[in-house]
Amino acid sequence: MPERVRVRFAPSPTGELHLGNARTALFNWLFARHNGGVFILRVEDTDVARSTEGAERSILEGLRWLGLEWAEGPEKGGEFGPYHQSNRLVIYRSHVDQLLREEQAYRCYCSAERLEEMRREQRRQGKAPGYDGRCRRLSESEARRFESQGIEPVIRFKTPVQGETSFSDLLRGNIGFANDTLDDFVLMKSDGYPTYHLANVVDDHLMEVSHVLRADEWIPSTPRHVLLYQAFGWDPPHYIHLPLILDQAGGKLSKRQGNVSVDAYRRAGYLPEAVVNYLALLGWSPGDTQEILDLEELVSKFSWERITASPAIFDVERLNWFNRWYIRGSSTERIAQLAAPYLAEAYGKEEHSDGTAYSPRAWLKLLVECVREEVDSLGQMPAHVAFAFLDELAYTGEAAEALRSPEAGDVLSAFLESVEPLESLDVSTAKAVLQGLRAVMKERRNLGPRQVLFPIRASLTGSVHGPDLAVVLALLGKERCVQRIAVLRNSFLAS
Repeated sequence: MPERVRVRFAPSPTGELHLGNARTALFNWLFARHNGGVFILRVEDTDVARSTEGAERSILEGLRWLGLEWAEGPEKGGEFGPYHQSNRLVIYRSHVDQLLREEQAYRCYCSAERLEEMRREQRRQGKAPGYDGRCRRLSESEARRFESQGIEPVIRFKTPVQGETSFSDLLRGNIGFANDTLDDFVLMKSDGYPTYHLANVVDDHLMEVSHVLRADEWIPSTPRHVLLYQAFGWDPPHYIHLPLILDQAGGKLSKRQGNVSVDAYRRAGYLPEAVVNYLALLGWSPGDTQEILDLEELVSKFSWERITASPAIFDVERLNWFNRWYIRGSSTERIAQLAAPYLAEAYGKEEHSDGTAYSPRAWLKLLVECVREEVDSLGQMPAHVAFAFLDELAYTGEAAEALRSPEAGDVLSAFLESVEPLESLDVSTAKAVLQGLRAVMKERRNLGPRQVLFPIRASLTGSVHGPDLAVVLALLGKERCVQRIAVLRNSFLAS
């Protein structure tokens, strides 16, 4: 690609980073990196009523969490700044003034009430809503009369009423719109802030954006942008309109269907590389069967030619598959560090190593290692290791059945006989204890492995399912194992 590639991600700071916007940012970032270009972050904060600093921080943190660092933008600067649109109002005003002088725009004094009545009538007649051009035909005396009443006008663009406006989309080919289907859209609101259409075009041109990669929901707005480029005498960028991300019912992703923000998945304990890997494959293919791709591999393989024009379906189970893969493939040290806050939030502490054969850090690593194969996310870990933190367990269902079995009393007594002489329990010692116990109970009562192990597991965890039993013993330590069974005997088994 001979020209210098400059792309931008331009979020509006009115909420958290949406998964769809994150995918757009990712594709822009990959496109820039693959082509040795520049990834720009521009904050479109002209919606004064809804934009917040907190939302902007959340978006920036979300991008950094995903590994999508920007070359120009907030906190970085650059030669094309400022990168907040709220700091570029003078620039927009000068461009609007140019269009007014050249009679390519006009002042509109219509009230909100008049516009709403116009739309109601258009709907009643089955027409598409759009401005009817009333103020386009105002005389100078009529305009002065409105101004004398203190009415602050909006500035509208004079859209051609005949012909067609077309543009080329690299992904979809040539797309055309009849001009009589486009109304005279607003360029600048009465409060002096630009609309998206004006600010987007002016900023993309002045920041020398070469390619615009954005969701295909912006296709109907693109002819307006092309008309503005023509009005200013500028060449438009190359357009690539990305497929939408839909839910499994075929609707647009929304909060009604569950988590739709990057931060929600971060809080739930998803790994950033899993989210990036999955988002990259929503609407793009590497051209082969490889599914696990880190950022560097994505950069190497990414090209716009492999983006599909069809909508992509978001499947959380598919995301879970990627997250499980990355959890299992990460170092135990890293997973322990990431899991610790979830354990601390659930139990008030991240480890419970007192009385065991392990240091706090070694204990935590042993804990996460024994359940990492069972969870979709780190946020699920606390529920899987409750036995290691709680002092009181509930014995119901299969656990209660195992503890009420005819052999349970003898098995637990034999277990205590094996454990009480020991100084401590580590995994290897625990394995030896269980192996010896199974041999003893086979000889004494001809009991099989399940008959021996289920009562022990049930008494120590409240379940007959779970991590390796030797690891459970090591995590609890000798004293807690003995105490838990003693309490069980005095309560559950005695009832």
